Amino acid sequence: MKSITINGSKREHVGKVATKALRNAGKVPCVIYGGEKPIHFSAEELAFSKLVYTADAHTVVIVLEDNTKIDAVLQDIQFHPVTDKILHIDFFQLHEGKEINMDIPVRVVGTAPGVKNQGGNLSKNKRKLTVRAIPKNLPDFLTVDISNLKLNDSITVADLSEDTFKILHPETQVVCQVKMSRASLSISDDNESDDETEEGTDEAAKGVAENNPATDSPETGKEEVKSE
Repeated sequence: MKSITINGSKREHVGKVATKALRNAGKVPCVIYGGEKPIHFSAEELAFSKLVYTADAHTVVIVLEDNTKIDAVLQDIQFHPVTDKILHIDFFQLHEGKEINMDIPVRVVGTAPGVKNQGGNLSKNKRKLTVRAIPKNLPDFLTVDISNLKLNDSITVADLSEDTFKILHPETQVVCQVKMSRASLSISDDNESDDETEEGTDEAAKGVAENNPATDSPETGKEEVKSE
């Protein structure tokens, strides 16, 4: 998994006044959990753009002013309800060889025949999946190849499983599937109606012929006229 470096400074004061002063200065108050004790620090808001405003998952290397380096992952983030400015970020410290849970984005590749040739719609049921693994085995994203999906086919969690990590969802969980579109359903219904109509017409014609045998034999009709 790719890693992003964030340079920060330890916070000496963690009260409301100090936190407000940091935000006014364009910085974001942060906390790192998972170690012996929480570590409070702050960093420039722009430093988090590649971490927050992306669909990909990343680990983080937090470098403090005393050259302390801490490997971590983003655990929680708070935004201002009006301005969407970052108010606070929680990180969780990574430890080599210790498994962690992380939400990994799903990336769809390929073109499904069921969509291209059969008029179906691709439904993406899960855009992220929770994965458990040691940090070095965490994938950047989970690739879902839909190149072989026909109408009503699906890809489940079981199809994405690997030995290096565990997906914490039921194996039967559908990740994406090709569903029949409304247009396809309409065409199918129309075809069935046409078949039924044609069959009904044939049956009706057959019934008329059976009830009026004279109509099938013009010669018989002529003979009757002559006999008179």
